[in-house]
Amino acid sequence: MNKLTVLIYCPDQVGLVTNITRVLASHHLNIVAMREFVDEANKAFFTRIACTGNFEETVKLKEKLLENLPNDAEVNLITEQEKQVAVLVTKEYHCLSEILIKNQFKTLGANVQCVIGNYETLRNFTEKLGIPYFYVSHENKDKEQFESEIKGIINQFDIDYLVLAKFMRILSADFVKDHAGKIVNIHHSFLPAFIGANPYRQAFERGVKIIGATAHFVTDNLDEGPIITQHTTHVDHNFGVKEMIRAGKEIEKKVLLEALELIFENRVFVSGNKTVVFK
Repeated sequence: MNKLTVLIYCPDQVGLVTNITRVLASHHLNIVAMREFVDEANKAFFTRIACTGNFEETVKLKEKLLENLPNDAEVNLITEQEKQVAVLVTKEYHCLSEILIKNQFKTLGANVQCVIGNYETLRNFTEKLGIPYFYVSHENKDKEQFESEIKGIINQFDIDYLVLAKFMRILSADFVKDHAGKIVNIHHSFLPAFIGANPYRQAFERGVKIIGATAHFVTDNLDEGPIITQHTTHVDHNFGVKEMIRAGKEIEKKVLLEALELIFENRVFVSGNKTVVFK
């Protein structure tokens, strides 16, 4: 038995679930899980359906589904296949280490094809786990040249997603456009309240009681792309800057890995600047 994930986004109307399930049944597909959501404000329908069955031709299935859906429907049929990812880093290791350890033990849900860094700091760790590491310096280069070198590396692989694991460089609009909806970033949730360097020190000096992190898709607007998942943790007066940084890194790892798991399991729809996430 093969596995198939069906993702549908379309204008909402009466009878959608009936039409969809009828088409799947006619192709001898068994529904093992189905989640749906209606965005009433925008009259939009979303569904994720996990199916099993013996099927060879997904093109005909997609055509039949589109025939039974409203105009402008989007249908994505995903067979059981691991995603391929590249990870971009600077110097901080905590998010990269979590990704590579899960990759090493085949629990990431994807294959890390390479790591690209603008410093050599993380090369040894990466290569010890058998992953190619590419160093691309940003120094004495304009953004176009720097990104062109990164693109040259990415193009050597068949990459589905780019993961910014504390990659501390702002990507250009052209670069983001080339990988629209495929770049995942992690940042501390202090933005925009604590902009710039040393956000944890700023938070400490302000006496915050909650710190957190946000995983999101990258868009032209810095740190304002569709949010995938967020988490917070409580802190108090006993937390100095070091303790706050330590707590922040732990939650950054948690949030990024949760977001990647959701993406790799095809549970995330992007709708405008928001997401619909079927957990």
